[in-house]
Amino acid sequence: MSDKYHDTVAASAVITDDSRVSAAVKKILDEHLQENMNADVYKFLFNSIDLTTLNSTDSPVTVAQFVENVNTFEEEHPELPNVAAICVYPNFAQIVRTVLDVSSVRIACVSGGFPSSQTFPEVKVAETALAVEGGANEIDIVLNLGNFMDGDWQEVSDEIEEIKHSCRDARLKVILETGALKSAANIRAASILAMYSGADFLKTSTGKGYPGASLEAAYVMAQCIKEYAEKNGRMIGFKASGGVSTTADAVAYYTVIKEVLGEKWLTNEYFRIGTSRLANVLLSDIIGKETKAF
Repeated sequence: MSDKYHDTVAASAVITDDSRVSAAVKKILDEHLQENMNADVYKFLFNSIDLTTLNSTDSPVTVAQFVENVNTFEEEHPELPNVAAICVYPNFAQIVRTVLDVSSVRIACVSGGFPSSQTFPEVKVAETALAVEGGANEIDIVLNLGNFMDGDWQEVSDEIEEIKHSCRDARLKVILETGALKSAANIRAASILAMYSGADFLKTSTGKGYPGASLEAAYVMAQCIKEYAEKNGRMIGFKASGGVSTTADAVAYYTVIKEVLGEKWLTNEYFRIGTSRLANVLLSDIIGKETKAF
């Protein structure tokens, strides 16, 4: 198939040989992982967390308590940076905005028929607009995998563009669901489509229904982000999500991003980890004893 979408992907020089990707990741970790296993990196990673609750049992009461934990952390640990954002379902955006007292912590909402992306485009746009109106300044959506697999890349791109428009000033994270895409070739194509359609961040996974983040996927996404920045002069963020639950896991993603994209991306404006479990684990390693703040 030849159209501007397939042609743009075909013009990319990012490698799509899965064995070469695996070898490149292994080389990076062998050479650089240990140097990043230190308290300063742990603090940065903690400050890059999108603290997430996406349960069917979430309620106004449980979400309010979730947010209060972030407020309490700010009071009890003023010497440490707080998390980057609180991520919830869109119907709880206003709860977070009302309860959150920490101005540095952003409000993120999943949207667009999360986690399957299987609903009407009009619903996705409306849900996003309502989330932003409720207080969200970051929106996480799932790329339309069905249309992507069918090769209808124009529809994939048009939908992202429409949702991006409804975000207004909120930043848009596009979840590729790399565990469903599987191959480096698919991950490259999805990354490129998302960025050219207005994504501010590429995110690996929903953590629901498919394998979560992988370092190989992160490497391919980072290479695509690097290539896009060189061609277009715009920095796109990276977010790992789905199964990142240990300090070593988090440092591995940090190491890949640092080596591929460089120091400019090592800020929570451009690097995030979506998790619920990792916050206490990192905090315990930073403080030096088991700590359960969240």
